[in-house]
Amino acid sequence: MDAYEHIEYAVADRIATVTLNRPEARNGYTVRMADELAEAFDRADRDDDVRVAVLTGAGKDFTVGADLSGGGLDVAASQDEAWDEPAGRCSMRIFAMNKPVIAALRGAAVGAGSTIILPADFRLASTDARFGFVFSRRGLYPEGASTWFLPRLVGMGRALDWMVSGRVFDAYEALQAGLVTALHEPEEVLPAAYTLARELIVKTAPVSVAVIRQQLYRMSSLDSPYPAQRLDSRLIASCMTNPDTAEGILSFLQRRDPEWSGKPGKDLPDFLPWLPKSNP
Repeated sequence: MDAYEHIEYAVADRIATVTLNRPEARNGYTVRMADELAEAFDRADRDDDVRVAVLTGAGKDFTVGADLSGGGLDVAASQDEAWDEPAGRCSMRIFAMNKPVIAALRGAAVGAGSTIILPADFRLASTDARFGFVFSRRGLYPEGASTWFLPRLVGMGRALDWMVSGRVFDAYEALQAGLVTALHEPEEVLPAAYTLARELIVKTAPVSVAVIRQQLYRMSSLDSPYPAQRLDSRLIASCMTNPDTAEGILSFLQRRDPEWSGKPGKDLPDFLPWLPKSNP
């Protein structure tokens, strides 16, 4: 996209900040916002200068959910079998990220505000945050593959409670259930996200992070641990020629911060089962 209208995108100190930017509408979620979010996360993933992405909202709310005042959700296009509903355009791009994503949430995070954050690696929330999978109360259905992500985060019992009832719940319940990683005062949420991002940049190897976050999602849902262990074996064997492994061990022994050289864009192990297979 040449220009963003419903989000802002900025990179500083190796952190890409993606901001829902319709504060006058409490960041109501639109089709254009969905497409801009997908493009922004794709942009961050392809940029070797970006190590971490932070997702947040302008103003006092993350988002109140779908804004239907501007023409709805373009469901006419849904007759095409390739059509993707708007929340999934963002959540599935976050799922596919090779870089960690931190969601920094204030105020309302309802509907799409609850679903698009589920694939993030960390969800930091303000003490006044509110969440809700309110679809049953609107005669709708869950979006953004949230019926896949949510039970993996909070368990089936809590997912049934929240999704079937459609009730709105507070940040403390979200923290207790494991939906939220940590709570902060409203003005401290975004600074806390940047502090965490800087720690990840310094301490963690980017290729290791890219592999690990995909392993957790793609391998933990298998019926047997054997495929995961076979992949573990190949990955561990590959460490013998991995410069980041040598640097990680050496920096630990020398008690200094590591200097990582690997880049997810070109240094992922080529045998990862979820990577596209090249033609012979």
